[in-house]
Amino acid sequence: MINAKIIGVGGYIPEKVYDNAYMESIVDTSDEWIIRRTGIKERHISADNEYTTDMATIASKRAIENAGLTAEDIDLIILATVTPDYFTPACACVVQANLGAVNAAAFDFNAACSGFVTGLTIAQKFIQTGTYKNIVVVCADVLSKATDYKDRATCVLFGDAAGAAVVSASEETGIIATDIGADGASGMAITSLAYRDDEEEVEKRISHKKDTLWMAGQAVMKFAVKTMAEASEKVLKEAGLTWDDIALVVPHQANYRIVESAIKRMGITDDKVFLNLEKYGNTSASCIPVALSEAVEAGRIKKGDKIILVGFGGGLTWGAALIEW
Repeated sequence: MINAKIIGVGGYIPEKVYDNAYMESIVDTSDEWIIRRTGIKERHISADNEYTTDMATIASKRAIENAGLTAEDIDLIILATVTPDYFTPACACVVQANLGAVNAAAFDFNAACSGFVTGLTIAQKFIQTGTYKNIVVVCADVLSKATDYKDRATCVLFGDAAGAAVVSASEETGIIATDIGADGASGMAITSLAYRDDEEEVEKRISHKKDTLWMAGQAVMKFAVKTMAEASEKVLKEAGLTWDDIALVVPHQANYRIVESAIKRMGITDDKVFLNLEKYGNTSASCIPVALSEAVEAGRIKKGDKIILVGFGGGLTWGAALIEW
């Protein structure tokens, strides 16, 4: 069977920064509280005229260059976002045009913060069937444009970023196993409304703006810790491996308390985990590819290493991928 392997990664982080001192100035919170509860020190914020497709284009271009390919080599672009520029055209189509990837099909999908692992799973299936050879999986969100900055429980969490990977057909081992899933019955724990009118949802929001993000923090934390550990164990079992075989875990960078609890449940030590959330906060689906790109650049990942990528998100969704670098 043809293997699907990540051969290039890239990320993009906006320049503007909201540090904890700034958050103290706009909402009733403190640097000490934010760090103790979340581990976040700053988050990067898109410019007023900077949108999902702008960031996704840069991250995709960097991933393609890192893979040693050209835009014309790309057969498919799949883009994960919960903050699209438009409902139509799809953000992936805009990115295709921006890149000049004239040979690529393109579509968007929404698995919230689980988007990167979901995208890897989709790409793997297309490659294994021989449909495509080179696929860009790109995740981008401008969460700052959907954040309720009057809600101190959530506004300190979110930032903006984009991350991308090129997944290609290969004779080498690449994506070994993935596990994706959803618990739609619990989906209203994280919400952002589009056309639907819902007075109860609007009333939950301090700003009373229906398109801002709302989250039931405790419910999400319990879900996240359980599913991240279970999904990781599932892909390990499918591959016939143990935690001793894993060089690094790259988790969704949502909240240090969530990651810490999940690590304990997995039975691994901190040195096996890559974290950058203190710099960026929760940037939705782009968290994992941005962290993956930084881990590679920092020398934390070497050829032949086996890595677990694992996350959770709105929907509620989860996903884990076991890959060989």
